[in-house]
Amino acid sequence: MRDHLTKSEIRKDAVQGTIEAAASAAGQVATIVTGAVRDVASAVGGFATEVFEIRDSARQAAAEHGADRDE
Repeated sequence: MRDHLTKSEIRKDAVQGTIEAAASAAGQVATIVTGAVRDVASAVGGFATEVFEIRDSARQAAAEHGADRDE
């Protein structure tokens, strides 16, 4: 015996499939965006660390240069 699907059941299945596909795509996009935000935060943090190190090196060099002038 063959199952007979009504038009309503077919529409329900189509809508359900569409919603499931949309949810899956949204999840994939969220994962991509999350990774991108993490990578950007890491890059900015690394840059800030370098800036602090350069600033400290410049201060140390200036202090040493000032000490050399006094001698």
